[in-house]
Amino acid sequence: MNLLSDVHDHIEQAREASGHAMDLPWASFAEFFRSRVYDPHLVTKNFLTFCDDERNLRRTYTYAELGAVVERLAGVFHSKFGLTRGDRIATLLFNHDVTMLAYFAAWTLGVAVVPINCEEPREKKRYILEHSEVSAVFCWQDAYEELCALQSEIPTLRNVIALGDAGVLDSKRIGKKPAPNGASRPPRLSPATSRLDDHALIVYTSGTTGPPKGVILTAANLLIDAEAIAAWHGFGIHDRVMCVLPIHHVNGIVVTLLTPLYCKGSLVLNRRFKTGTFWRRVHEERVTSVSVVPTLLEFLLDADEDISLYDLSRFGGVICGAGPLLKDTAARFEDRFGVQIRHGYGLSETTCYSCFLPNDLTPEQHRHWLTGHEFPSIGVPLRHNRMTILGDHGQPVPEGVRGEICIRGRTVCAGYFKRDDANEAAFQWGWFRSGDEGFYLTDELERPFFFISGRLKELIIRGGVNISPLEIDDVLKTHPAVRFAMALPFENRYYGEEIAAYVVPTDPASPPSEADLLAHCRTRLPFAKQPKVVLLGDEVPYTSTGKPKRLELKARLAGALVQYRDRQFRDQ
Repeated sequence: MNLLSDVHDHIEQAREASGHAMDLPWASFAEFFRSRVYDPHLVTKNFLTFCDDERNLRRTYTYAELGAVVERLAGVFHSKFGLTRGDRIATLLFNHDVTMLAYFAAWTLGVAVVPINCEEPREKKRYILEHSEVSAVFCWQDAYEELCALQSEIPTLRNVIALGDAGVLDSKRIGKKPAPNGASRPPRLSPATSRLDDHALIVYTSGTTGPPKGVILTAANLLIDAEAIAAWHGFGIHDRVMCVLPIHHVNGIVVTLLTPLYCKGSLVLNRRFKTGTFWRRVHEERVTSVSVVPTLLEFLLDADEDISLYDLSRFGGVICGAGPLLKDTAARFEDRFGVQIRHGYGLSETTCYSCFLPNDLTPEQHRHWLTGHEFPSIGVPLRHNRMTILGDHGQPVPEGVRGEICIRGRTVCAGYFKRDDANEAAFQWGWFRSGDEGFYLTDELERPFFFISGRLKELIIRGGVNISPLEIDDVLKTHPAVRFAMALPFENRYYGEEIAAYVVPTDPASPPSEADLLAHCRTRLPFAKQPKVVLLGDEVPYTSTGKPKRLELKARLAGALVQYRDRQFRDQ
C-alpha cells in the first residue's frame, strides 16, 4: 500500500464536485483579472477606496488604474526579483492598498502568497518562512532589518523586499541572498502561463498543539468561493463591500477583496476596524455589506453609537462568521441597530465560507434559526460543496444527533503543505473533517440547517458527558457586569474535568463577585454545566481574526486551577 498515494486520493475525493457544478470560464487567475480590469463597461468605475484614519488618507483606484498598477507590479516582481509561476512569496503586510496590489500581482504570475500576521513572534515568522520555502518576503520598512537577520537562517529565501507606504514599490531596500559558493544564478525564464490549479494562497493556521499547518488554496478555490458568496447574497455591479478584517486571513481576502472583483462591484478597504468610524464610513461610502466576526459586533454594541443620523438604506447587513456567535449577541445587535446578521461558517481549509443562513427567510424564520435553538444556526451549504455530520467511524448520524461537521466539494483546499500526517488525519471517508462538533435540523423545505456546538478538542468532558463551552459562555455573557467570558475545563479527581469561568468585568474597579456569577449561572444552567470556579482577568484573549484563544487560555490558567483538582463540587 502506498500511503502517500492513498492520502492524495482521499484529498481528491474530498475536492470532487457533486450535483450541479459551474465551470469557471477562465483558464487562469490572470485571465479572470484581465476580464475585469479591461472590461470596457468597468474601466472608469471605482473598484477600490482605501481609508487610513490614522493618516487621514483616502486613496481610490478605478478598474483601469487597478489593472495598470498590478500589471506594472507583476512586471517588477518578475524582472527584478525573478518571480515566476510556481514560486512562493511571503507577505508581512497589514491592511493597505499596497498589500492587495501585491496579492493580485503575484496571482497573475501564478505565484503563491503566504500571508503572515505582522504581530507574530519572531520564531513563528521564522518557522513559516522556512517551512513554506518562500523565495522572497515583502514587508514594511520597519520590519526589514528583522527579516534580513532571519534570511541567513532560511536557505530558500533569496530576497527581502521593503515596500513603501505611498502605493509604489520601494526598490531601494532590497536584501539579496548570494547563490551558494558564489555561483551566479541562471536567469529566470519569462512568466509561464498560469493555471487555475496553481497554488494561490498558503495560509498557516494556528494549531492547538505542534507547529502551524499551511493550508494550500488554489486560484480555482478562491474564485469558486467568491462566486458562491456573491451568488448567495445577490452581490452585483452596484454593491460596495467594506473590509475591516485583516487581509492576512482568508475571510478578509476572499469575502472583501475577491468577491467584489468577482461580482464587478467595489471595495472599501480600511486600515483597521474602528468603532468610532464604522457606521459613518458605511454611510459616507454607501456600503452595502461588511464582513465581520462576532467580536466586532460586541465592540459596536459597547460603543452604542446613535446611527439615526446616517443613511443606511443601501446597507443590506453584516456577513458574520469565523468565530462563535452567541444568541444574546445576535439578538441584541439586530434589535439595537436594525441590521440583519448574515450568519455563516467555514474554515481556511474550505477557502472561506461553506454555508450561510438563507436570505429568503421571513424575519420570524430568520430570528428562529438565529436564536430559537441551543446555538445560532450557521445555515445551509453553498453551491459547489456539500456538508454532513459524521460519527467516529465516518457513518452519517441522524438529524439532531451531534457528530463532526464534514465538507466535500470545490471549495475544499488542496491539502496541507508538506504535512502528510495532517492530511491523513483530516481527509477521510471522502470528506474533509473540520474538527468542529455539530448537528443539523431540517426545515419544511427539507433544507438541512447546520449548527456548530464547539471544537471537538475544546469540548469539556465531565464524568464522561460532552459539554459544549459555548452554551456556558452565552449564559455568562448575559450578566450585566460581564464584558467577556469563556468557560474552561480544569483537571478534577472526581469527574476528570470540571468547569471554570474566565471573566473580564465591564468595570474593573467594581467587578462582580464569584458568588454572584455562580448564582447567575445556577438559575440558567443544570448543575453539570455550571462553572464551579471563577477567575477574573483584564485581557480579552482573541486572535487577530476574532477567534477566542480557549485552549491557550486553558493552558495558561492551569496552574491557578490546580488547587481545585481534588475538590468535590456538590449541587447546592
